[in-house]
Amino acid sequence: MALPKINVPTYELIIPSTDEKIKFRPFLVREEKILLIAMESGKAEDMVQAVKDIVDECTFNKLKLGQMPMFDVEYLFLNIRAKSVGEVSKLKVLCQDDMKTYATVEIDLNEVQVQVDGEQHSNKVELSDEMGVIMKYPTIDSFTANGIKNITAANMIDVIASCVEQIYDKKGEEVYDSKDSTQAELIDFVEQLNTTQFQEVQKFFDTMPRLQHTILVTNPKTKIESEVTLTGLNDFFV
Repeated sequence: MALPKINVPTYELIIPSTDEKIKFRPFLVREEKILLIAMESGKAEDMVQAVKDIVDECTFNKLKLGQMPMFDVEYLFLNIRAKSVGEVSKLKVLCQDDMKTYATVEIDLNEVQVQVDGEQHSNKVELSDEMGVIMKYPTIDSFTANGIKNITAANMIDVIASCVEQIYDKKGEEVYDSKDSTQAELIDFVEQLNTTQFQEVQKFFDTMPRLQHTILVTNPKTKIESEVTLTGLNDFFV
């Protein structure tokens, strides 16, 4: 005789970048095992892949996660995690007044949202009177493929190259799709930009939406209160 099935609750959530309403469920023991194995490995690419696999399963395989911005996937995972193991997360946060003391704080994960820091920059970047590029947000697949954990100065060129969607020639009205070029060719293109052009492209990343939450932290030693901004999944599970 077949064993009974355990009913699993479902919830609704709005995807930040599209305002699309989707259904999701908490992760189960089998998905939690995927996460624990990835955490034990200590490899960034394993963690990114685990997040992707869990979000895919818990949203009933209905989303094209590889094409979604990383901040959307992070937001989905955060909400899945909140409904799975608790909506309050305990963190050790570095106090900003002395930059050496850590304070324990509790974060209500329901309050964490995808934020836009300042005025969002257009994805269409004019490089010169003759040429421009159309950018796309980093996806979870770009992080998995390159083993990138965060966007840093060291990997910025690789990230920018992976986020070029099109290069267009305004005079000749030609459009070059990134799918028709190799990653090496795109990196070479980015490396040819001058400082001003590179800064214009960087604005797209500096102002793009991100999973972000600002909290007040009191230093247990000095009793001084300061603001701390948490950004990205890693900051919510340290």
